[in-house]
Amino acid sequence: MTTRGSRSEKVKRIFQQFDGNRDGGLNREEMAALVVAVNPRVKFSDEQINAILDEVFRTYGEFIDGEKGLTYDGLLRTYDDGAGDVDRDFDALGLELNSEDSMGVMVASEASSSSIVDERAIDSQKKQRTAAWAVSPNHGIVFDDTWKIVDDLEILVKRLKSKQAKDGKLKGDNFDAYSDAGWSRELGPSAELSDKRVFWEESGHDYAVFVKELGVLRNRADGARSREEAFDGHMAIGRVLYEHQLFKEALVSFKRACELQPMDVRPHFRAGNCFYVLGKYREAKEEFLLALEAAETGGNQWAYLLPQIYVNLGIALEGEGMVLSACEYYREAAILCPTHFRALKLLGSALFGVGEYRAAVKALEEAIFMKPDYADAHCDLASALHAMGEDERAIEVFQKAIDLKPGHVDALYNLGGLYMDLGRFQRASEMYTRVLAVWPNHWRAQLNKAVSLLGAGETEEAKKALKEALKMTNRVELHDAVFHMKQLQKKKVKPNGGNGEAAFVIVEPSKFKTSGDKTTLRQDLANALQIRAFQKITRLSRCDVELLKKEMRENDVPVSYSGGGLPQKSIRKPNLEEILRKLLNFLKPETFQGAVKAINERILSVMDETGSGRVDLGMFYAILAPIFSGSPEKRKRVAFDALLWRPVNEGNSQVKKVDAVTYIKFLRAIYLPSHGVSELMEIHGETDSSMVSFSEFLVMFDDPDWGFGIMSTLVKLETGDRNRHGRHVCSVCRYPIIGSRFKEVKAHFSLCNQCYSEGKVPPSFRQEEYKFKEYGSESEAVKDKCTCFSLQSNNDP
Repeated sequence: MTTRGSRSEKVKRIFQQFDGNRDGGLNREEMAALVVAVNPRVKFSDEQINAILDEVFRTYGEFIDGEKGLTYDGLLRTYDDGAGDVDRDFDALGLELNSEDSMGVMVASEASSSSIVDERAIDSQKKQRTAAWAVSPNHGIVFDDTWKIVDDLEILVKRLKSKQAKDGKLKGDNFDAYSDAGWSRELGPSAELSDKRVFWEESGHDYAVFVKELGVLRNRADGARSREEAFDGHMAIGRVLYEHQLFKEALVSFKRACELQPMDVRPHFRAGNCFYVLGKYREAKEEFLLALEAAETGGNQWAYLLPQIYVNLGIALEGEGMVLSACEYYREAAILCPTHFRALKLLGSALFGVGEYRAAVKALEEAIFMKPDYADAHCDLASALHAMGEDERAIEVFQKAIDLKPGHVDALYNLGGLYMDLGRFQRASEMYTRVLAVWPNHWRAQLNKAVSLLGAGETEEAKKALKEALKMTNRVELHDAVFHMKQLQKKKVKPNGGNGEAAFVIVEPSKFKTSGDKTTLRQDLANALQIRAFQKITRLSRCDVELLKKEMRENDVPVSYSGGGLPQKSIRKPNLEEILRKLLNFLKPETFQGAVKAINERILSVMDETGSGRVDLGMFYAILAPIFSGSPEKRKRVAFDALLWRPVNEGNSQVKKVDAVTYIKFLRAIYLPSHGVSELMEIHGETDSSMVSFSEFLVMFDDPDWGFGIMSTLVKLETGDRNRHGRHVCSVCRYPIIGSRFKEVKAHFSLCNQCYSEGKVPPSFRQEEYKFKEYGSESEAVKDKCTCFSLQSNNDP
């Protein structure tokens, strides 16, 4: 971790290097030289340089000394605010610290480790031996007695560390392999947490003694002569504890400081940081919101800190799964501080997380422009490019991330997935092998390695990899994969269509016939499977449709007016996300993020085609209703009620026909995109002022050709897509059949839902046409078989 001495000295050396006229300031010409020198790989245009300088001189106007330019304190503040990386810039310039300055810091550190009752050094030595924050003019120690508390606390921590290290209780994990959160951990001079996370043993006697002695120091702080001095003492105690990663104890001190000065930004911000590190994201968000409120009411005093508060608030929201809301705060941070590369990276990553890939690429490219060696930004940029189909460029950017950080798990794992998508299975297996070298118990990487080896035709190696995955976890998908591999071995069919014979042939839809009315049509099943997959990703089918009625009944949404002058209950996407969080409160944050991404890509992108960021809430509820749980009749009723809830229909028992038509078009565009997009482009009946009753609405809804008649097939999937059929496997993919089994009545081979919907049949059963009978469960198949035997015996003479 960079100490205060080394950090401030580095900034001073950078300042001196470019203060050519030695007037104590960096004018525009000198600042331009600095910007160019610390970004040797970037070719700046004159316009870009001028834009950067305008922003710096405007943002840090209080540190501009007339014609001289930006002072040393101003340059230090730019680094404090995240506008640059001190260590990177120092190294890029090839500078070195003066040896006597470094020695001064080291000697002072040794001096502080004597004993609590030792005589303390002079004031300058105190400042040298203390962490970066202590001598900051805005965030450091103010009172002399606080220095004494800090000295005593440092000795207590060192004593605890010594005892726990001796007993082998002190543990550390190296986080270098993982993506950095990129969050602003400090206000003012940033003493970042080291890559080595320390875990203290809190249950032993040594720790109990430490907490007791810490209580004595806290009492000393409380017994100060004034409220301000007590605040200073608790903030200092919290800062020291935070530096040593004693987060629970640091939190106690920061909360006490909040009680002493509730409208001070700093204790709320640091309490939020502690909550975040401890995994308490909701509490962290609340503290950051209090810090934001204090900063906004405090005038210009805290204005320069707002970007850091916005960034950390966004990260806390992401911890809760609220990615759309997080985007709002990252944008605010980037607007207030355009050189805040972390804010831009986080914005890009969050936009990628909700499926807005083009906007994500733009933000991530800006972050990389400001910080070319930002491995995490390269990784997320590559993922966004892959999502947009720019695979070759994505490979290059992934490789750049790995070059910058060879053990970058995310980059290696995602590059492996990209190679899998491209069918380059050997390269994919190499990437997963590298992931496992860094993270040996990564079961998903182990499973994907097995699949990629199988794709490459290395069956024996794939079996070994699967066995290793089984040692890591007992998840059902692994057992299915093992069974699948055994079936492939029996049939000796290679998954990529080897052995000189294709694994399947695709039959045109007209040759797929059904036996009886109960067998689902191939195209209907294909559409229903897509909707069912969306239900599973979003988990909306686990929500009772009555919850939508409750939301409409209890939430009063202000009426606004659309561009056409019609009243709407429209809502911003982040506010819509809050409603979704209430509906899906049973989901873990990461699962909820996936649900929001799917909803944003599939529903909101269609409803908000103009990109206004607002959505008609009544129409949104109506679109969700058919895929919630509940009887089909109840879902349709709630959809109709949601249309009635809209201001244009409110108070009526009927809806305008044009609204009903628009709703059906939206349903088809969203859930049946191959049918509905062109229909949505041309909505007929806009001038039709007639009204539609619920019974008339049902006729429109259930129409198999122009409505949402697919719903009956969807309901069948919902009730039976977990059914297994004994030892029956699909004759094409060789996986165990789950859901409906489609049996060809003449050739007697069976297909799973997916292969039937895609028109795949085994190459050994070539026929002019195929006739299938659907079995929802094995009991249906047995019953059908018994019926056939009975009919046959009755027909025998």
